[in-house]
Amino acid sequence: MVKKKIMIVDDSRHIVKGVRTILESENFEVIPTHDGEECLDKLKKEKPDLILLDILMPMSGVDVLKRIHKSNPETKMIMFTVMGQERVIKECKELGAVDFITKPFDNQDLIRRVRQVVG
Repeated sequence: MVKKKIMIVDDSRHIVKGVRTILESENFEVIPTHDGEECLDKLKKEKPDLILLDILMPMSGVDVLKRIHKSNPETKMIMFTVMGQERVIKECKELGAVDFITKPFDNQDLIRRVRQVVG
C-alpha cells in the first residue's frame, strides 16, 4: 500500500514536529516545511495528497493558499486556524480549503480529519 503524503506548513517547529509524529505513527509520509516559501519550493518536486497549512505565518497561509490554488488547483488543503478568524476562514473556503483545524487541536480529531480528506 502506498503511503499518503502530507505536507505540514507551520512556522512553529514545535507544531511541525508534533503533527509529524502523530501522522507518521498513523503510517502517513510527512513533508515538513516551516514557511510559505519553503512550501512553494518543495511543491515543485513533491505532490502531496494533502497540505496542512497554518494561516498565521510571516508569509500568510492565505497568500500561500492563493498561490497553490492558482498553480495546483487540485491540491487539497486543511488550514490551521485560531479562534476568531471567521472572515479569513470564509476567504480560505472560497479559495478551495477543504477543512479547518482550530489550534490547539485534539490529536484524534486531527487524524480523523486527515483521513476524511485523503482516505
